[in-house]
Amino acid sequence: MLNRNVNLKNKFHFTSLGCARNLVDSEVMIGILLKAGFEIVQEPKKADYLVINTCGFLEASRQEGIDTIREMFHQKKKSAKVIIAGCMVQKHKDLLYSHFPNMHYMLGSGDVEKILDAVQSEEPGEGVTQAKSYLEWGEVPRMLSTPRHYAYLKIAEGCKKKCAFCIIPTIKGPLKSKSQEQVLKEFRALLAQGVFEIVLIAQDLGDYGKDRKEKGALVQLLQEMLKIPQQFWIRLLYLYPDEIDDELIQVMKSDQRICPYLDMPMQHINDEMLQAMHRKTSKKQILEIIHRLQWEIPEISIRTSLMVGFPGETESQFLELIDFVQEVQLDNVGIFQFSLEKEAYAARLPNQISEKIKEERFARLAAVQQEVVQSKLQKMIGKTLTAIVEGYHPESKALLVARSQGQCPDIDGQIIINDPRNVTAFGALYQIQITDVAGYDLIGVVLAAPRSLLLYN
Repeated sequence: MLNRNVNLKNKFHFTSLGCARNLVDSEVMIGILLKAGFEIVQEPKKADYLVINTCGFLEASRQEGIDTIREMFHQKKKSAKVIIAGCMVQKHKDLLYSHFPNMHYMLGSGDVEKILDAVQSEEPGEGVTQAKSYLEWGEVPRMLSTPRHYAYLKIAEGCKKKCAFCIIPTIKGPLKSKSQEQVLKEFRALLAQGVFEIVLIAQDLGDYGKDRKEKGALVQLLQEMLKIPQQFWIRLLYLYPDEIDDELIQVMKSDQRICPYLDMPMQHINDEMLQAMHRKTSKKQILEIIHRLQWEIPEISIRTSLMVGFPGETESQFLELIDFVQEVQLDNVGIFQFSLEKEAYAARLPNQISEKIKEERFARLAAVQQEVVQSKLQKMIGKTLTAIVEGYHPESKALLVARSQGQCPDIDGQIIINDPRNVTAFGALYQIQITDVAGYDLIGVVLAAPRSLLLYN
């Protein structure tokens, strides 16, 4: 039951920063508050409670968190209370207190379900336990914040890998996987809500079930999902190269409802750099995996992340990365500069690269990848794709936006539709002929009305 004070002040505004796993946690907190009778508002100045779910992965993300919280303090009405949650609280509580001594409450990254305690508390406080990550179990409410036709499904948290540059294991803790039964329950619940595209997320999907010493758990999970006689798309984020095997490739080939799309973080291609990063694959193995995927699933879109400026990276090793991007021509590449995190192994390595060289290498690699993308997108002109029309373009209601199976929401480019006459519903599948390219986006025209919901046999 809500007390009288909460009944009088029951409007909240929510800001979610960082990765999609954070977003799922935010959706759970929103669901808990809505179920308890609170009302969500879009304008911070109208809220009685402003909740910010932070990311603490990199210095840049921590700075974004501080800037966002400061902006919320600037916009809020005098009586409103600020609640800070998430990874930044878990690892940098003192930093937050130093910047924002007047915050009302803090919640750790594993203490999502205490959000009601935070807003109902009359006095400032905190709910920060040793739980570093959160996995939804049972009938915990969740309010989707994504468009109605897609949603994220978190199947595991934490990480069992020990990459030299990464502090995720120290932030999120060891690998924890949901049971297959729980994942399938949530999967069916999302379908029942009308969600069409379900994006499976974890730090590494390939490690799913390994904390319980289960072999082939991801493949078995996908096979169970595919037994459901309904139309949907399943998208896989993220799968490290060492976790992609023939069994997974075969299950992806077996059913068109699994998007021919993989986000496969590689970080580098030079063997010495890969070893220094404590990665488990070599250049030869990475190339073999890419070629096998492209041979078995010709329509596959592969996205990766690459890092420049790791300690000791030479100009020759960087040029090897440039050559790889030019020759292999992946569909999408996220490029990052090495960030020195004090708790990461790489922080203690010699031969740290200067910020100037990092920035210069970032710009060079980004320019090469831009050329690759433009070349690949030009080859799409004239082709017809099945795509979800998502809604209006943010810059003009004269334009619509859509995505194909090869385009992940919030990450990749999209399809811009400049003639909406054949579109009768958002969140539906249409046949779109590609007519042009605009930056990282395609331009297309809708050829037909929505396709049948029985797309796949």
